[in-house]
Amino acid sequence: MPWIKAKLDTGARSSALHAFDIEEFTGADGDWVRFQVHPWQKSDGDAVTVECRVHDRRTVRSSSGHVEERIMVLIDVQIHGRTVSAETTLTNRDQMGFRMLIGREALRQGFLVDSAGSFLGGRAPREVRRHNRGRA
Repeated sequence: MPWIKAKLDTGARSSALHAFDIEEFTGADGDWVRFQVHPWQKSDGDAVTVECRVHDRRTVRSSSGHVEERIMVLIDVQIHGRTVSAETTLTNRDQMGFRMLIGREALRQGFLVDSAGSFLGGRAPREVRRHNRGRA
C-alpha cells in the first residue's frame, strides 16, 4: 500500500495493522497469510489484498486489557523517508481512529518521537487526505 495513516505508539511494543478476511495457508517455504486492508480511515472502499509470510504468533494485551493471540508479519514501513522493518500484528482496528499503529520496536530503529508534534514527517498528498476523510 502506498499510503496508510498511522499513529506512533511508544506504549505498544509491536506495530498493529487493521486486517480482515485473514486466511492462513502453507506454501513451499512455510506458513503464509493472506488478508485484506482498508487503507482509508473513513471508508471501506479500495480494499487491498496482501500476502505475507507468517513471522510469529504472539499473545497481545490491548490497552483495554483484552488478551488475544495474533498473527505477526514483518512489514517494511516508510516513515519520514526511511524504510524500517516492523513486526506487525494483524487485528481488527475497524473502530479505532487509525488503521495502523507503529510501535516502539519499529521506532527504535533511529527515530525520536516528539509527543507534542503532529505530522512532523509531512502530510500526505491532497488526494490521499480526501480519501481519508471519506470525500474521494
